[in-house]
Amino acid sequence: MKRQNVRTLSLIVCTFTYLLVGAAVFDALESDNEIQQRRLVETIRKMLQSKYNMSNADYEVLENTIVKGVPHKAGYQWKFSGALYFATTVITTIGYGHSTPLTHGGKIFCMFYALAGIPLGLVMFQSIGERMNTFAAKLIRFFRRAAGKQPIVTPMDLIWVCTGWGAFLIAGGAFAFSKYENWSYFDAVYYCFTTLTTIGFGDYVALQKDSALQKKPKYVLFSLVFILFGLTVISAAMNLLVLRFLTLNTEDEKRDEQEAILAAQGFVRVGDPCEDLDNSRLPLSDNISIASCSCYQLPYENVRKRHRQVSQKMAQLQSESFPAAKKF
Repeated sequence: MKRQNVRTLSLIVCTFTYLLVGAAVFDALESDNEIQQRRLVETIRKMLQSKYNMSNADYEVLENTIVKGVPHKAGYQWKFSGALYFATTVITTIGYGHSTPLTHGGKIFCMFYALAGIPLGLVMFQSIGERMNTFAAKLIRFFRRAAGKQPIVTPMDLIWVCTGWGAFLIAGGAFAFSKYENWSYFDAVYYCFTTLTTIGFGDYVALQKDSALQKKPKYVLFSLVFILFGLTVISAAMNLLVLRFLTLNTEDEKRDEQEAILAAQGFVRVGDPCEDLDNSRLPLSDNISIASCSCYQLPYENVRKRHRQVSQKMAQLQSESFPAAKKF
């Protein structure tokens, strides 16, 4: 079985295992609290029905009215500033759910708007992320030259830089949101993380108090800039990380091509790097090229002559196996 197939099956198994483990942990952490909350709500419901002599139908009407009235407490959600905030959550796929279109026209427009806006946003974030990565690569080269080191930049270097920027943004943004929203710092960090990773649960949403959408334009601008710039940084880091995993498949494909080239040149694939055609033992040397967990050897009479050629050929091919690194 090819390495690509093995890696794909491994990813499938790991993903489903990760889901099962996550479900078990969330069940253990949240299930008891949910049961307690449901009991509390049911107790309050019975108390209100008994105190005010309310029927089940009347209580449900009151409950639905309160739930639907929550967004209106934040001010007008569909004036221009609120609509801009909503449009931002659409094209960035955050989707808090704090406000949603209620008219048929709004729902239809939202679907078409998302179809065009989401790809546009992804391309924009990718383009800005590439420029940021290029700038970061230049900075890394500059500092390494100043330190007397080789000015070589690897994708992992850029991943660490983008991750550091993302952590700084989350920490700084959490400080600002905790001040404006009166959240605890931990809750603000949680909000920033769920926002910049586009999870957007909607349990914490900025600009939803004291009509901030209309009365605090500077805070609205700060929130939008934080979302757009933060998504650019986090997306750059995630794209580099995903690219690193994807290039593993490309490397395997190129190794397969290299193996095919070597086989076509008359090399013989054997299971033991130290075993020749006569099953005698040969000492390993630096001239023997081992790639992809296998070894290629010539017939014994030509082995010394061709080992050097194999090493040079494999070095040339392997230098081309990770083109992403050359970009920087």
